[in-house]
Amino acid sequence: MRSEVYNFLVNKHPGICYRYHKVHDGAAGIQKIISWIYLLWLNLAYYVFFCHFLGKTPEVDFYEKKRLSFKISESEAYQKETLILSVDEFTEKIKKYDIISFDIFDTLIFRPMALPTDVFYMIGERLDLLDFKNVRVWAEWDARMKCKQRNGHMEVTLQDIWENLAEDTGLDAMEGMQLECEIEEKLCYANPYMLQVWKRLQELEKRVIIVSDMYLPRACIEKILQNAGYTGAERIYISSEYGENKAGGDLFCRVLRDFSGNRIVHIGDNPHSDHKMAQKCGLAIMPYQNVNKNVLLYRPMDMSSMIGGAYRGLVSNHLYNGTEKFSMEYEYGYVYGGLFVVGYCHFIHAYYEQHHLDQVLFLARDGDILRRVYQKLYPDDRTVYVYWSRKAATKLMADEDKHDFFRRFIYHKVNQKVSIGDALRSMELEKLIPELSAWPEIWTAWEKKNGIKEKQKFIDLQENDEITDKNAYLLRRFIEAKWDEVTACYKEQQLAAETYYREILQGCKHVAAVDIGWAGSGAIALSHLVNRVWGMDCKITGIVAGTNTVHNAEPDASDPFLQDGRLVSYLYSGQMNRDLLKKHDPNKDYNVFWELLLSSLTPSFQGFHDGRYQTEKESIYLETVDITLEFGKYDFNPEGIWEIQRGILDFAEQYLDHFGAFPYMFRISGRDAYAPMLVAASYDERYLKMIEKRFQLEIAVN
Repeated sequence: MRSEVYNFLVNKHPGICYRYHKVHDGAAGIQKIISWIYLLWLNLAYYVFFCHFLGKTPEVDFYEKKRLSFKISESEAYQKETLILSVDEFTEKIKKYDIISFDIFDTLIFRPMALPTDVFYMIGERLDLLDFKNVRVWAEWDARMKCKQRNGHMEVTLQDIWENLAEDTGLDAMEGMQLECEIEEKLCYANPYMLQVWKRLQELEKRVIIVSDMYLPRACIEKILQNAGYTGAERIYISSEYGENKAGGDLFCRVLRDFSGNRIVHIGDNPHSDHKMAQKCGLAIMPYQNVNKNVLLYRPMDMSSMIGGAYRGLVSNHLYNGTEKFSMEYEYGYVYGGLFVVGYCHFIHAYYEQHHLDQVLFLARDGDILRRVYQKLYPDDRTVYVYWSRKAATKLMADEDKHDFFRRFIYHKVNQKVSIGDALRSMELEKLIPELSAWPEIWTAWEKKNGIKEKQKFIDLQENDEITDKNAYLLRRFIEAKWDEVTACYKEQQLAAETYYREILQGCKHVAAVDIGWAGSGAIALSHLVNRVWGMDCKITGIVAGTNTVHNAEPDASDPFLQDGRLVSYLYSGQMNRDLLKKHDPNKDYNVFWELLLSSLTPSFQGFHDGRYQTEKESIYLETVDITLEFGKYDFNPEGIWEIQRGILDFAEQYLDHFGAFPYMFRISGRDAYAPMLVAASYDERYLKMIEKRFQLEIAVN
């Protein structure tokens, strides 16, 4: 009967269900009661006052829009707004009291998810029961209603809830209770801010107690607190043991009776239970702001339930606990890069296992932070960071793909204020500069060869002339006329690169080459050289974060390789997540935003040379093989790059710490991984453009 009533009131109309859960989920104490009153009002408005629009789910933007903080970091803005005290200041204000009382959840203890009910997803997975979260929510609500009728209060125990569940589902109540406690114990962890406060109080030998509205049994709560480092509490008050709660004030009255004559201060996050009612009962209060305050304001909600909840929970707990103010660059890495890198690494690992790879090659420089995170997550997989770049690949493939060679080195520089001399130097063909004087003879021979009878207007090629749409084609013809010299110039680089990769790929039959993207040219070029030019028997599959999109000049450049499996994409491609294929716009610098997440403190890689190669630029000699690696400049703002990497590493470490016991939580879809960046792109990418201004990235071939 109760189930039928619940389904009628909540589930019959999607709009009512949507609105109710927005208010109810995560609510506690009086807020939960308010959510039930709201549910009754929704039904009254729908059936009595004919507000049938309430039965429909509100329309939302296809892509969420959030007005992100872009002048100062979120954590700094939050601390200014909430006037949160430092740990020392906080301790100083409460140490004068005889008894210091703490709330537990969202004060002393965090869960690594946005809502307490998100834990029920994991319990349901272990129990093999569909829709367990909603069943568990209903069972608790029903148990509270029965308790109210039976005992005059709504403070239920976990046993009450599970006996209700057992009756409704046939599950074993004792096993269910044990499982729920086990999962709570694995997931819960200390609020780092409050843990420091707690330890300072212990050093001062202050008396501390704990007061919580909670259905979990004492043994479970004590274990959660002990695991988190909270020891030495004089008393623990749990509402379900007394049939009294903070929300109504009775539990605080009990505390006052037990510690009569002592000055007591209570610390908690709930405005009603921990602030209003504690004060009303005569306790002093020291409010602590709930860290989930800004979830709806800044975080993406258009994500899968479990990954979205985990992502939002971790970010809120980390940014808003009050321990530290982070830099804009750090938050860019943590908030917008962390989930992506963790998900991408799992995607690579899954491919590694499924296809029995011998090794994963993380291509410089995007592979720098990727490999560091990958090694933390999957230390047993064989990986190597290898030197590769667009420029190096373009030179090595000059004889194999002239079209790409000239496209990158000449046509991409048309009308970009790049001189002919600089273009030749970037190709490492500066020896051809003096030969520009021979251009008239080359021009004449070219006209004669092509049977051009009518004289064409001669265009001179000078070292200091800028490349334009008028002379770019002629510069190509000049270089082609000197092609023997070009191939001779690149021959020693070919031999050095072959030597390097023979060493790397020794004994390998199938490897993956990992990059950010976009056309997949890095992996495809390497595969072509390894197999067709250097004659090595090793299959190379390219794994990229994303591909070219509908906004590229060559949107379908890599489609054949994606279709036959030689390229695999994580975030989106023509085969999946096509909305992202249409949203991701390189012309709005989307490629730059993503490449910035994977930026590296290492210098740009220029190319391979034999061991005798001398250069004024930085080079590194490898002892294992007789070659020299040539490097160019470092990127601008190395401190900012390090902060981005630090943010990504912190997110990965925390995700591993909190979800390592739940391997399926690392199956982060490409669409979920992209969701934070979609929010960052709100309002004409103003947040992302602000981040970009802090760096000077060179994306094209130099």
